[in-house]
Amino acid sequence: MNPYPVKVEQQMQKLYQSLSEKDRRRYGAIEALKLGWGGISYISLLFGCDYYKIRFGIDELDDESAMSMRDIRPSGGGGKSAMETIEGIDEAFLKAIAEHTAGSPIDEQVHLTCFESTRNCSTIER
Repeated sequence: MNPYPVKVEQQMQKLYQSLSEKDRRRYGAIEALKLGWGGISYISLLFGCDYYKIRFGIDELDDESAMSMRDIRPSGGGGKSAMETIEGIDEAFLKAIAEHTAGSPIDEQVHLTCFESTRNCSTIER
């Protein structure tokens, strides 16, 4: 299937690369729907994107809440940070660096750490 001239394909690819992730999915979906059968495969090859991203974009086009979404991805995705999930991580970290920590003579809230093996020094505010 090669429904578009090469020049048009090149312009489509340039446009696709300039879009956000969300807009790429939706643009790919529109183009695939215009082509009908085989359109998803053709567009995924043309844009170098995953077949299922275009499928997801097609589903989004029919979902009013997805279409009104301003962010690129739905909120709440991804894993929680270690700070939220590991009980006592703050105390364990401070215990591990205790031998390499010194207080600031100017501000008691500031502590300096330095590790000779890495020659990496940083400031920790408590």
